[in-house]
Amino acid sequence: MTRRSMSKRAAVVTVTTVLALGTLGTVAATAGPQHDAKPSEKQIAALFDGWNAALQTGDPKKVANRYAPDAVLLPTVSNEIRTDRAEIVDYFEHFLPNKPVAKKVETYINVLDSNSAIDAGAYDITLTDPKTGKKRVVEARYTYEYEKRGGKWLIVNHHSSVMPEG
Repeated sequence: MTRRSMSKRAAVVTVTTVLALGTLGTVAATAGPQHDAKPSEKQIAALFDGWNAALQTGDPKKVANRYAPDAVLLPTVSNEIRTDRAEIVDYFEHFLPNKPVAKKVETYINVLDSNSAIDAGAYDITLTDPKTGKKRVVEARYTYEYEKRGGKWLIVNHHSSVMPEG
């Protein structure tokens, strides 16, 4: 082989390699499922605000709409674990006449990935007796586990319990 033909051959190999690597890079960049960016802690905190606003409507179905169909609710003022929509609606039918208003006292948000997050901490729930109008504050701890399903953030697990030393 002459020097000139070796140069041509090296140039062809180099161009082919660059093209192949460029194609692989393009394929790698576009392959696989597209993932949304992880939500911010502020975005996750706003999910609680939406839940609290749903309480203010007094409509148990609007509150239940914030939960996934297979959600688990361990409610603050009931010993019964709620594991489907009908049971969650039933809980809020009995809870909402007390006009609950929740206010976070302490919160810890952990964004797990683009489709799941946990918000845990303590909140005060102000309840108003429907007969007397007298208000009382229930100090409770909470955990909300959220999942993004079909583009919508839903509660998949909600645990709320009265503070044991309250």
